[in-house]
Amino acid sequence: MSENTKTIVQNKRAFHEYFVVERMEVGLELTGTEVKSIRNGRVNLGDAWCAIEDGQVFVKQMHVSPYEQGNIFNKDPLRERKLLLHKKEILRLFGLIKTQSLTLIPLSLYFKGSLVKMDLGLCKGKKLYDKREDAAKKDADRDMQRALKDRSK
Repeated sequence: MSENTKTIVQNKRAFHEYFVVERMEVGLELTGTEVKSIRNGRVNLGDAWCAIEDGQVFVKQMHVSPYEQGNIFNKDPLRERKLLLHKKEILRLFGLIKTQSLTLIPLSLYFKGSLVKMDLGLCKGKKLYDKREDAAKKDADRDMQRALKDRSK
């Protein structure tokens, strides 16, 4: 990401549950009160996933809390939001998803200038043994860093 980006939220659960094969930057179709709520950091990507329906990509289960100062303009917090992609990109993703059994997962949400962008990942699910292997590797790295820190004192 470049210098004029500000990360709002990261989906750490996605990196635990999936191998990220490919990443891409996409825009979102949002209302004004949703943008204000996202600017306050009131968004959750924990259970979010994406689906391709009728040649369009939608993000589902992304929770954007209602804006406190909003009134009738507040939308449903869990509504489907359209992702902004070119038709060629959607067709390519659709082909990859169908042939290689991959899924689309939102990895992070950030501001690029004044626009809200999403880092969308084309992901493959991890098996239980893959998750255990990653946890063991993380523990080993942590122990090694601790040992180096103690040794330098």
